[in-house]
Amino acid sequence: MFLSREELEARERASLAPYAVCSGNSRGRFYPEDEPAYRTAFQRDRDRIIHTTAFRRLEYKTQVFVYHEGDHYRNRLTHSIEVAQIGRTLARTLGVNEDLTEAICLAHDLGHPPFGHTGEATLNELMAADGGFDHQRQTMRVVSYLEERYPDFPGLNLTYEVREGLVKHDTEYDVTDARGYEPEKAGSLECQCANLADEIAYNTADLEDGLRSGVLDPLEVRELRIWRRVMTVLGERVDCRLDDLLRARAIRKLIGIEITDVLTATAADIAAAGMQSVEDLRALKRNVAHFSPDLAPDNAELKRFLMGHFYRHPRVMRMSTKAHRLLKALFDAYVAEPLQLPYEVQARIERAHDTPKRVIADYLAGMTDRYAIEEYKKLFDPEARV
Repeated sequence: MFLSREELEARERASLAPYAVCSGNSRGRFYPEDEPAYRTAFQRDRDRIIHTTAFRRLEYKTQVFVYHEGDHYRNRLTHSIEVAQIGRTLARTLGVNEDLTEAICLAHDLGHPPFGHTGEATLNELMAADGGFDHQRQTMRVVSYLEERYPDFPGLNLTYEVREGLVKHDTEYDVTDARGYEPEKAGSLECQCANLADEIAYNTADLEDGLRSGVLDPLEVRELRIWRRVMTVLGERVDCRLDDLLRARAIRKLIGIEITDVLTATAADIAAAGMQSVEDLRALKRNVAHFSPDLAPDNAELKRFLMGHFYRHPRVMRMSTKAHRLLKALFDAYVAEPLQLPYEVQARIERAHDTPKRVIADYLAGMTDRYAIEEYKKLFDPEARV
């Protein structure tokens, strides 16, 4: 059996909720293209994202721990895959477009520089006089301009709906700038599912990585309301010994609790609002996908705990300080002598589409942790092979 794109689009119209975004109703691409015979527009976007250089580089970009800290901790690539898995679950259960949700989830961190949020803060500081830097705007630069894979247009030429989902990605650690994408309107429910999937993924994964690494003390974790909730559901004592198996069970159950809470609260909000179309949803000017008032305070407590006990732990901060010095040294060295840059980067500077500093920031943001460390050695260690 061969399902054509038109048949796949018809299935979407027949099976998705009235407030879902159907690929056949897409506002299209910036550069017009003929769509494939057997993939929808959003499936094509997802595939283009997966095949980018930027997506592959996420494997060696920090989530919390730098790659050499161990093989079992999350990186930006595994994080993005976990976000996509949770996002698809939310979208499928709420009756909205899984492919659009997945594309947004997989692309949401393409602009992240090496060394996680330390890298982002460092580049923002270095670029303060030149427009600053944040990974969300950088993601749009990657998909709209920096990826060079097609002869007829720059970037990936993604559909409007995927691009809108990226600029309206509004978790606590993201800076939204939706100019050009109707900022006065709410993002699609697919976009909102991606936002919550990101939050669920990083909160639960960072808790697990913190416990696995020994950075987080189980005695302190068990004081969290969310942890007590999980232990109660599992039928375990809060003060029982936390071995590897129980940790895995607890994190798995926590993810399930978070997802179920979002689905229940969101479905109730959708029903109360009486939404019958995408336009109804957008006109609300607020997100209908959210945590319940019962769980939201527990999640806020978990975030505060992770900030104070994990992200600012001396072991994490020491690497963050090293990363700041390393990126600043690379940036200053390239600005002082651009001839040290690869020929293709020098060529971008000469084309004068962007300022030299912006081109250098693009180059640094595209680096993996591993590549940045090796480049630092080549520039500053006299005995390193260049």
